Amino acid sequence: MDILQKINALREELNQHNYNYYVLDAPTISDLEFDMKLKELQELEAKHPEYFDEDSPTQRVGGAITKNFNTVQHEYRMYSLDNSYSKEELLEWEKRLHRGLGTDKIEYTCELKYDGASISITYENGRLLRAVTRGDGFQGDEVTTNIKTIKTVPIKLKGDYPEKFEIRGEIILPLEGFARMNQELIEAGETPYANPRNTASGSLKLQDSSLVAKRPLDCLLYSLVGSSLPVKTQFEGLEKARQWGFKVPKEARLAKSMDEILAFIEYWDTHRHDLPYETDGVVIKVNDLHQQEELGYTAKAPRWAIAYKFKAERVSTRLHKITYQVGRTGAITPVANLEPVQLGGTVVKRASLHNADQIEKLDVREGDEVFVEKGGEIIPKIIAVDFTKRDPESMPTVYVTHCPECFTELERKEGEAQHYCPNYYGCPPQVIGRIQHYISRKAMDIEGLGGETVTLLYNSGLIKNYADLYELKKEQVVPLERMADKSAENLINGIEASKQIPFERVLYALGIRYVGETVAKKLAKHYKSINNLANATLMELIMVDEIGERIAQSVVDFFADAENRTLIERLKAYGVQMEIKQDANTSVSDKLAGQTFVVSGVFEKFSRDELKKAIEDNGGKVGSSISSKTHYVVAGDNMGPAKLEKAQQLGVKIISEDEFVEMIG
Repeated sequence: MDILQKINALREELNQHNYNYYVLDAPTISDLEFDMKLKELQELEAKHPEYFDEDSPTQRVGGAITKNFNTVQHEYRMYSLDNSYSKEELLEWEKRLHRGLGTDKIEYTCELKYDGASISITYENGRLLRAVTRGDGFQGDEVTTNIKTIKTVPIKLKGDYPEKFEIRGEIILPLEGFARMNQELIEAGETPYANPRNTASGSLKLQDSSLVAKRPLDCLLYSLVGSSLPVKTQFEGLEKARQWGFKVPKEARLAKSMDEILAFIEYWDTHRHDLPYETDGVVIKVNDLHQQEELGYTAKAPRWAIAYKFKAERVSTRLHKITYQVGRTGAITPVANLEPVQLGGTVVKRASLHNADQIEKLDVREGDEVFVEKGGEIIPKIIAVDFTKRDPESMPTVYVTHCPECFTELERKEGEAQHYCPNYYGCPPQVIGRIQHYISRKAMDIEGLGGETVTLLYNSGLIKNYADLYELKKEQVVPLERMADKSAENLINGIEASKQIPFERVLYALGIRYVGETVAKKLAKHYKSINNLANATLMELIMVDEIGERIAQSVVDFFADAENRTLIERLKAYGVQMEIKQDANTSVSDKLAGQTFVVSGVFEKFSRDELKKAIEDNGGKVGSSISSKTHYVVAGDNMGPAKLEKAQQLGVKIISEDEFVEMIG
């Protein structure tokens, strides 16, 4: 056997042993034997650098340094999941599925919800191409070199894998490994980590991949994503992934009814503490992938999946003081300042009290002993008062009447829960908050400029609004605290680069009340430019798909304000993108202008996404469900019976993909 053959044989053997140990949990050789073989391979590779292979098992130790993690667009968006906390909410979800599909014959996959950091890994020709964090769902950070150090992530696949696909999963830190890491830190006299989830998430952004390799991270995979997957159900996808070499938890089960789902939840609510890693609930998915396509997505989550969250941990602690925060919209949020207490792996010192109604409803007072929960296991909230421990002389809480920052009298509009400070242009937290929102990652994503620096620039009198950013000079910024020459240069370059950010993100960055990411995209797509949007009437805005009266009124009010219009004119003059750039390679027509289409079924010539793009490229709108506003349903094979019935009831014309092709010529 020549040297290269020996090296390749050792690589293959070690990859198999890795798979047996980390994925199957069934090692066939001892740790010592494995280490000896790995050492032999390392020595051979060192003597023969011409046979270097970045996918070799010896490269799992890391060593590459990543100074800046590249932002990468997800080819397929990573959605969030809707949460449920009761049997009633699950039954309501099931009813919506029955209505949406027109059948009660639905099979489900039940999987444990792992508490870690979400990851999307792309494979091409059976090799790991890239790994990207969830980010905001549309784009994330590329962390490929760090992910390659995790031994449960295969570098090369085996079996009948597709040419290219993505697999989604969760990077977690098993409890035993987490405890071991903390013990080492304590022995070294250092501060231990707070919880496994945050530690796993933070590990992915370490610049030195050799440090990541030393952490006992694990990767649990749960979903295949791609255009031509060789599976028809979610459960089949899990089995296939396991065969290709991925670590897919064995706890997943098929369920044919809600009773079986509830039995799975009940079992794991008790037995989750026996698992080697943290889980905070169960994810239930419609098993059939075609039914998933029929159900589609809301703006934030798939309709075909839901997370059932186990009951949150609850603790009691003392409420010392109620203070008030001012948000960028002027909304006032009361905050409970608490005696520090351990909750869900973190120390909690503050909790939101939401609004005046919530304080009155719970009758919360300073000095009370209160019960605190993590709402959805993320944001701490006060859920009740322990009245047995209340001081008999305590007085009811009187809600603040004036802004704690600028002392302007607060307003509360009819039908709204929150109080607002109306001093839009003069209240510092509002002004700073709007600029911080403008530069944030999902908006203008200005590199080199963070929230603290914005506060510094504002307090130094260098900026009073986000348009002022574009007039900053390096020499003005350098003298600021903690601002070196290079930092100042990066900040100015980051501001200049933001002029290339596309219009829909600029629109979101402007901070119009109720205009979030999704609404900004819809408005940008519909109106194409800031001028068109600024001149739209209330009624015209309401007629835009999924834009209600509240959003429409907010947009009208924003553009009616002279100062806002001045800011926009300034941004235009600086070169900020104020209209959608048409892709030069896209053939665009207005043949379908004013017409709304719903796509349903399986097609021969197009994928569903290609059909939707063709509709939009030709001026049409794509609806998520059939309504009286729908003009056509483009129907393929296996069109959902509920959609067919709805279309017939409303008299909506049903056309084939061939007829659609004729329409667009």
